Amino acid sequence: MAYLSDIEIAQACKLKPITEIAKKLNLGEDDIELYGKYKAKVNVTKLNGAKRKGKLVLVTAITPTPAGEGKTTTTIGLSDALNILGKNSLVAMREPSLGPVFGIKGGAAGGGYAQVVPMEDINLHFTGDLHAIGAANNLLAAMVDNHIYQGNELGINTRAITWKRCVDMNDRQLRVIIDGLGKKVNGVARGDGFDITVASEIMAVFCLATSISDLKERLSRIVVGYNMEGKPVTAGQLGAVGALTALLKDAIKPNLVQTLEGNPAFVHGGPFANIAHGCNSVIATDTALKLADYCITEAGFGADLGAEKFLDIKCRAASLKPNAVVMVATVRALKMHGGVLKTDLGAENLTALKDGLPNLMRHVSNITSVYKLPCVVAINRFPTDTDAEINLVIEECAKVGVKAVLSTVWANGGNGAIELAKEVIELCERDNDFTFAYSLDLSIKEKLEQIVKKVYRGAGVAFTKEAEEEIERLTLNGYDKLPVCVAKTQYSFSDDAKKICAPVDFTVTVRKVKISAGAGFIVALTGNIMTMPGLPKVPSAMKIDVDDDGVITGLF
Repeated sequence: MAYLSDIEIAQACKLKPITEIAKKLNLGEDDIELYGKYKAKVNVTKLNGAKRKGKLVLVTAITPTPAGEGKTTTTIGLSDALNILGKNSLVAMREPSLGPVFGIKGGAAGGGYAQVVPMEDINLHFTGDLHAIGAANNLLAAMVDNHIYQGNELGINTRAITWKRCVDMNDRQLRVIIDGLGKKVNGVARGDGFDITVASEIMAVFCLATSISDLKERLSRIVVGYNMEGKPVTAGQLGAVGALTALLKDAIKPNLVQTLEGNPAFVHGGPFANIAHGCNSVIATDTALKLADYCITEAGFGADLGAEKFLDIKCRAASLKPNAVVMVATVRALKMHGGVLKTDLGAENLTALKDGLPNLMRHVSNITSVYKLPCVVAINRFPTDTDAEINLVIEECAKVGVKAVLSTVWANGGNGAIELAKEVIELCERDNDFTFAYSLDLSIKEKLEQIVKKVYRGAGVAFTKEAEEEIERLTLNGYDKLPVCVAKTQYSFSDDAKKICAPVDFTVTVRKVKISAGAGFIVALTGNIMTMPGLPKVPSAMKIDVDDDGVITGLF
């Protein structure tokens, strides 16, 4: 049987004018700014002072594998299902980065019959938010170097500049560079580098800001480097805040689009979860909670990354309390965690599935025991899954008091998540004792120990000499009471991508620590994680084309 690709399904959909979608949220034409016929920015000022009325549902997943999990697809399908059941539900998800779109992962607007559209626009330039963030980042970088060139009144140590340039593309060639070469007029020669835009602190600031005024305050706190006395130098001291805000003032408004079933969706902000905090913007989530009965949001990669950061960073910063968590899993991925090669996943293998189930159980346990939140497992069914395999997952989940529900949203859209939606509704009616994994009163090292031991189930943390020295400096400068954002591989609970399933008693090595003072957290880089990815041997970009009518093909 031949299946349509995601882009073919999206292109066959007859979209509704975005003004009609806005009406479902009681938004009039004066409340939105049109970006063509099917996209709009929402002016949130009319909602200032409005109370959050909606239930907040987080969709997360097991540790990712090449077999796929379907977290974004489930997020969209669940919201569609809630709308079918007569609930006013709104998706709040991240904007895709061009890095994965042209790299290894492909598009990020859902899949099959559970997508947000216009899919091509969302995956490419969309409303220009990521371009604005990149421009703001690079303006600040230019102002740092210009300040030094013009006399360096702030005494910036050129060997202690921490602010990098960025571009929203996988480009390993730019990770470490030397710039300012040539004549004196070309600037001061120094070591430099690029991050991918979605790893920029500007992206994190953008996603955690609650208003224009909060955005400005956060931008002013950004540390660009240190002076000769070892004191932080900020964007505020450079006089950059007003110009940075001017570049971001339109981007910060949430983007309104629609699902294939004509239901509203916010797609706004896009930090990676393995090297950043992995959640859509606070403004979009807050607005969704004010406009809808249910806000269905997602956090990137496995629950040890995106969900941990959503719960310990975003919820703390924005005073959010989730009502329920959906844990997405596939039989295929669990069999890979049990040692089966990707080429052999089509055959029933209950032994391998049982060997891989501890990965799911650990993620579930973290949600229910560490964070004390109600949880349901969504089994994203593939055609090759057997009833025996599905029943095994359901039985093992039942043993720990968690219901597992089949989801077929890729093939059936919202109708494929009706049972999941009913379970979510029930869970949202329960009271919960949501708590964080660690206290902010702990030291930086203690917070990292708590995450590694309680969430990853490792033995402890080791620190390089460079990390030790930076932790000491951050503590002396008063940054030690901020939450921590761990940058690590998405493929394992540990910092070693080869340790799949549910490893224990490992040590996580923190090789570098840096402050994101504007975002309001400390970043701890582990293992060989990079803030600028590279392209694979055969990048997705090689499969994409456009015909004479402007129709795009090969985009996932």
